[in-house]
Amino acid sequence: MKNILKFSLFALTLTLFIACSDDDGPTAQITINSETTGDLGGDFTGNGGTASETFTWQNARTTADYNADITATASGVLLMNIKDADGTEVLNRTLGNTPEPDSFSGVTSAGTAGEWTVTITVTNFSGDGSFSVSAGN
Repeated sequence: MKNILKFSLFALTLTLFIACSDDDGPTAQITINSETTGDLGGDFTGNGGTASETFTWQNARTTADYNADITATASGVLLMNIKDADGTEVLNRTLGNTPEPDSFSGVTSAGTAGEWTVTITVTNFSGDGSFSVSAGN
């Protein structure tokens, strides 16, 4: 009886450990690399995971230049969303789900100068990439 109880306790502990361990699950990470010039940039990586980060950025101008580049499988998706100081969306771009194109760049719609928000979202993303945002002309 004592051995059966020990075995049952061992089996329960092993089951709980396996059920709680999620080290091999899909992950994604977004990091920011702020420059002293006031530009905003960052990197993202993933192995099938999903992540979203929102950054604030001071833009003294009414537009912003943006760029994003990915190396990802056909299933990965990147979304870049930028809002001006009034909270008005000035950019909503998606990249992924196909091998090409693997980058985008341009100038946002005009908005209000001040504190802008930049949201980067990767969904089911496997690979890596980078993004940058700077004050427009």
